[in-house]
Amino acid sequence: MLNFSSTRRRAGLVAITAAVLLGACACQAPVNIADADVPAWKATALPEASGVVLEDSGKILNRDPLLKEAASVQAGTYTLTMACDGSGKAYFAVSSGGKKITDAAAACNGNRDIVKIKVPVTGPLSISTSSVDAPLIFAYHLAPAAS
Repeated sequence: MLNFSSTRRRAGLVAITAAVLLGACACQAPVNIADADVPAWKATALPEASGVVLEDSGKILNRDPLLKEAASVQAGTYTLTMACDGSGKAYFAVSSGGKKITDAAAACNGNRDIVKIKVPVTGPLSISTSSVDAPLIFAYHLAPAAS
């Protein structure tokens, strides 16, 4: 014979335990981006690449864009590998000779995002990194695409 009182008591305890565990997980403080160790994070977030012509990493603590420039990059096809952590997305505006050639974005979810970029002419190249979802940490590198 089944004892409904005991079964209901157990179900109630299971429900209360689940609610407490879910509440504890939801209340954990997010990672403090201001204190993040960017070089250590970058070492695990981005793979090594050969022939890197432009790279950067850092913290975006507000919505101001960060600009990194290379004096001269050869015309050709490149791979932009990007990563970010925090919340939302990081945006990367790539310009060659002062003209924007592409926009790219990385979701801050622990995955790398990769795009191919065609640099039309040899000359100065810049990448502006920004986010409306600050604070976050980011890293990228631009390297020749594999043939």
